[in-house]
Amino acid sequence: MLWRELEIFRALMAAGSAAKAAVLMDITQPAVSQSLKKLETAAGFALFNRLRGRLHPTPEAHALLAEVERSFAGMGSIEHRMRSLRRFGVNTLSIASYPAFGLGFIPRALARLLGPDLRNDTRPQVSLQVSSSRDVGERVLAGRADFGLMADEFPTVGLEHSTFASLKGVAVLPPGHPLARAAVLQPAQLAREPFLALNPEDASRRRLERVLGEQGVQLQVVAEMPYAANVCEMAMNGLGIGVVNPITALDYSRQGLSIRPLSVDVPFVCLLVMTPGHQLSAVAKRCLRAMREQLAVDQAALKVVSKSLAPASGNGRGRPVA
Repeated sequence: MLWRELEIFRALMAAGSAAKAAVLMDITQPAVSQSLKKLETAAGFALFNRLRGRLHPTPEAHALLAEVERSFAGMGSIEHRMRSLRRFGVNTLSIASYPAFGLGFIPRALARLLGPDLRNDTRPQVSLQVSSSRDVGERVLAGRADFGLMADEFPTVGLEHSTFASLKGVAVLPPGHPLARAAVLQPAQLAREPFLALNPEDASRRRLERVLGEQGVQLQVVAEMPYAANVCEMAMNGLGIGVVNPITALDYSRQGLSIRPLSVDVPFVCLLVMTPGHQLSAVAKRCLRAMREQLAVDQAALKVVSKSLAPASGNGRGRPVA
């Protein structure tokens, strides 16, 4: 494509004469004439009539100019995008997460990333998709997310993965529950209460049952559900107690849910997954850094919550522990 010749043609149409076009383009007038001749030869028709030493655009020139202006408008957008990329890099971010971290934790991390002091021209456009771990893996594998967070019970074949967090599970109890006064809950105490369990295929539930089985303890399961948020909601409504990852428990502690440490170690593992060979953008790297910072903040908050003993009040709801 004769981009330089089209650029000079555009200047010539705007200036009205070869001399003025030469000034606009910072070239000589003969260079303008040579460029115009080259463009007319390539086009196969005249763009200007020469009358008494002046150039008069033909109808074909006006028709061509309309297309040239559209093309240069597009080129202007490309140049603007290049400047933006040079200054800020890729400014979009797509995250996929399972609910344990996607409902409360990632929004807190994004608030850290997208603070009120961030200028609008540097604020990335974020897409957060919260779904099952299986869906997270499929979304990342298909390249529809920069990275994802998922539980460790699903295969990670074809995904680059690492442990984002391995956290000790905590017991969650209805507000005002008598066991909320215990500093640490023992397996035998769990067995005496209606238990809200995660689904049987959940890796953390299998770990819990294995640990309790070694101590001869069997839970009284009254309900099974897929997500920790479900367990917390049902505990909030007095339907039983459960064991969940502490990040989800922290979300509900602010609503009055009681959290108690366990004497046994039941790990909840969160995996960070990415497409192999995919290089993270600068904004994705900043987001991961904000997530790790937020994880440290949440873990510190959990220590405070776990040490505060909620009184066994008779109002049915108790009072918030954090």
